[in-house]
Amino acid sequence: MDRLLPYILLLVVGLGLGITIQVFSRRLKRTSAELVAIEGEEKRMFSYLHDLGVAICQDTTQAELSKMIVDGMNEVVSARGGALYLLDDSGEILEPKYLSKECPPLIEVPEEVRKKSEMDPRAMESYLRLSREASSAGLLGAVLEGGAGIHIPDIRYHEAFRGTQPDDRGQRVEAMLSPLRHSGRDIGVLAVTRTSGQAKFSANDFAVFRSAAEQSAFALGNAILYREANERRQFESDLRNASEVQRVLLPQGQPVIPGYRVAGTNVPARIISGDYYDHLELGDGRHGVVIADVSGKGVGAGLLMAMCRSVLRAHAWGKSDPALVLDGVNRQLFPDIREDMFISLFYGVIEGDGGSIRLARAGHDAALLFRASSAKIEEVKPPGLAIGIDDGEVFQRVTKVLELDLLSGDLLLFYTDGVNEAANAAGEEFGMERLKATFLESAPLGAEAAVAAVQRDLAAFSGETRQMDDITLLALEKR
Repeated sequence: MDRLLPYILLLVVGLGLGITIQVFSRRLKRTSAELVAIEGEEKRMFSYLHDLGVAICQDTTQAELSKMIVDGMNEVVSARGGALYLLDDSGEILEPKYLSKECPPLIEVPEEVRKKSEMDPRAMESYLRLSREASSAGLLGAVLEGGAGIHIPDIRYHEAFRGTQPDDRGQRVEAMLSPLRHSGRDIGVLAVTRTSGQAKFSANDFAVFRSAAEQSAFALGNAILYREANERRQFESDLRNASEVQRVLLPQGQPVIPGYRVAGTNVPARIISGDYYDHLELGDGRHGVVIADVSGKGVGAGLLMAMCRSVLRAHAWGKSDPALVLDGVNRQLFPDIREDMFISLFYGVIEGDGGSIRLARAGHDAALLFRASSAKIEEVKPPGLAIGIDDGEVFQRVTKVLELDLLSGDLLLFYTDGVNEAANAAGEEFGMERLKATFLESAPLGAEAAVAAVQRDLAAFSGETRQMDDITLLALEKR
């Protein structure tokens, strides 16, 4: 027996070595398969990143990019289905931008929709593609709030669903989800899924998913910035076009009014102006002059200004009573003016070349009258209510006509509040005293000189301070 012991030990060692070699061989085969799988995943990842890079450089639509991201991510991690939800402009709603065909629900589905989908699968698809989710609610909201990617073995048991069944087929739904951020700004959520019958996501799958999600966020963020820049450029182009149209509405050159000289200017604070001035023929040898200021700024004020100009021109023809004209303008515009807006306006009707002018004021700043004979300035402010404040009766009762007789050398100056309320760097306003002083000095030189002098002194006073309101001037000189 003692002589057999070495052979027995050798046999045991041999058997053990054989078993060890078999185990090692199996592990080696498994490791090799895992390496092949990882290499394949890396190749798919590089291909995905390449496609994203190309998409960023090209004029890819958001819909095309969304599909590329979801389908590409499914390919990278061998997922069954995926979804991309992006925040709307308010940042409070997540909108489905692309859901792959095999993506199970990631949001709560009403019982009636689940039952309907048993008869018609399109009901579920339609519901998921149209449903918008609050950015603070549900599974997607939890991902956004958490701020990091998560791997959920089965979303059926996630607290976001509160025990309800998100998937109508009762399958296990494994998901990897990641918030998408770009330049410190949340833009959405990306998700990929696998269901019962598929292998579970590995730790390597999750690492790859998070990395690819970061690159996806970069691509989406740049696409959003590019789209916003395009929209901004288009909006600015539209504003410039609107500004050009608006400039055409202003008088082109000086009017021929027997016995008078007229000069005017309009300097918008923004691209679109809420001020305007005009002169128009009224028939029977009469002429009209008008200056107006719409409350507010920007496109809304500009549109209301254009409406006011058209309506006044329509009502003015053939009428010698400026108060009657303003009453008609107010009654027509009142229904279309928002409660927080109004129009101040000064309108004058010149009766031939004899020096008689009839004035009506709708809540506008007082006009300044320079009398050549006395070299003094008077304020002209007939009573009147701004357009858009009252629907008609009060406006008509309050608005009164003032008739002036102008002599040779007399000069009327109309202006909007962007003139006297213009401020300098110290916050001081140009004010009425400076305006009167400039007008008194320049009025003897005529209408053009008076308008130019006010502009010059206003610019010198304001310096580099940004213009906050439209500046409009209109001067009427009796020859």
